[in-house]
Amino acid sequence: MAYLALYRAFRPTTLNEVVRQEHIVTVLKNQIATDRIGHAYLFCGPRGTGKTSIAKIFAATINCESPIDGSPCGKCSACRALADPSNLDINEIDAASNNGVDEMRDLREKVQYPPVGGRYKVYIIDEVHMLSTGAFNALLKTLEEPPAHAVFILATTESAKIPATILSRCMRFDFKLIPQADLEERLRFVLDSIGKKYEPEAVTALARAGAGSVRDMLSIADTCVSYSSGKLTYADVNAVLGGADFDAVAKFCEATLLGNAGEAFEGVEHFLRAGKSVGVLIKDVMNFLNACMVARTCRDGKQILAMPDETYKEVLRVAKNADGHALLRVTQIFAETEQTLKYSASPRVVLETAVLKASMPQADYDMETLLARIANLEKKVAGGYVAQAQPQSVLVPEVKVEKPVEVERVEEVEVEDEEPMPPVLEAPPEEMQFGGAYDLPKKQQPEEPAPVVKPVRMQTGDAKSVFGTFLRALRKTGKNAVLFAMCMDLDCAYEDGVLTLITDSDTIYRSLTRPEHYQLITESFSLIGVDENGFAVRMKGKKVNVAEQGIEKIAQTFKGAKIEIK
Repeated sequence: MAYLALYRAFRPTTLNEVVRQEHIVTVLKNQIATDRIGHAYLFCGPRGTGKTSIAKIFAATINCESPIDGSPCGKCSACRALADPSNLDINEIDAASNNGVDEMRDLREKVQYPPVGGRYKVYIIDEVHMLSTGAFNALLKTLEEPPAHAVFILATTESAKIPATILSRCMRFDFKLIPQADLEERLRFVLDSIGKKYEPEAVTALARAGAGSVRDMLSIADTCVSYSSGKLTYADVNAVLGGADFDAVAKFCEATLLGNAGEAFEGVEHFLRAGKSVGVLIKDVMNFLNACMVARTCRDGKQILAMPDETYKEVLRVAKNADGHALLRVTQIFAETEQTLKYSASPRVVLETAVLKASMPQADYDMETLLARIANLEKKVAGGYVAQAQPQSVLVPEVKVEKPVEVERVEEVEVEDEEPMPPVLEAPPEEMQFGGAYDLPKKQQPEEPAPVVKPVRMQTGDAKSVFGTFLRALRKTGKNAVLFAMCMDLDCAYEDGVLTLITDSDTIYRSLTRPEHYQLITESFSLIGVDENGFAVRMKGKKVNVAEQGIEKIAQTFKGAKIEIK
């Protein structure tokens, strides 16, 4: 006998063998027990969840002479007759290849003939959403009032494409994806039945790859069984799935999360040069990022992911070193890229652009990026980091040194009877050295008053220029890097002669108006000649009332004072 694929060899033959569709199995069992069989059923749901299998079991059961717990006995004459492939009481129609009006007209004519060996004549129409509009119209009347012996079972993965006139005439059952625990249990049963040894991590990886579909999981498992000559290992499953090396993916994701754009870009180039598919690479990256989220947020992450110990330790290390906002942002970027690849003619360019965007948050200005940058700055400040002002170069004037003048040596001549020379005055003490040897001491010198710099209101014609000068002054103070990051993303405009800083985020507005932050902003504006009445902070869409703002400042300065507005 020819070899049967695992998903065909282990297809359920009774309703009790169906994996996790209890809400459907219970209804069908009760209908069979009470002999209340409907004339039209609609099975809709994801692929590989048991739609066709349940349809075949149900069709055989309603024709069985003595069903057992809602399933055919397999021994009566009706069951033996239905087991013959030439039997015409159960008809399977592929709507993908028989989607025309003529095929539905032919079905409408044949449905009038009674069954040969059973009670019902069952028509299973798979992928019914592929029928044309004319075919649906041809089927409509027969579906509404079929002969008493006819039962229609329509199966589809896209119920949204079926006309409402068809939906309203069917008893609808929605199939759900199979949970991973049930997939693992079913796969262990299959591997034990064929005598294949396996690692628990390999079973978990195959169940996760199945993504809720029993057929997909068994198809991948069939390949893995043929790939591994001995015990099925976690490494064998990864090799069959065609994924990139785990350590390389971990290194790439860590560089992306930490903002090392050069290392991240080199990593993706390494994958592409090795021949990895762009789609598979993005899938591997998203799986790793998802594992990081699980390891970061769940206490029992190791049990959920079911990875080998060394693999889980690496995932946990990367997750702890990454910021939560950065992890969410990078995952969103690659998820959007996966959708974009479906419509792109240059997948490599799309992937490289996504890598640069994910690893360069300083070049991105969406809300999640700004939150990640602020969180990173707060982490640095909490650790004692202080932003240092950049040193400014000082121009030193060039001093020309003239060539020393040679002086001829004069011989000493003794002179007799000459008055002695007066003693040479010693250098005055330090407090006397102010201007010359005979100046008054420093304490007696009148101190020159320091030059007074009057604050000059800057021109109101160019708000961006004044705002840029303010940012440079704020950066030179080096007192609060988080405040500087928030101010960089503000809008600015002159309103009634007042330079107004505008933000559309309530969180940033509240932070800017905190007393310690507002004091730093005031000091930075004073350095560029703008007094406290020359600027204001407001939310976008709200007009600044200068008078009310002045009163509010007075109230903050003189707390407890009674202020009357007349």
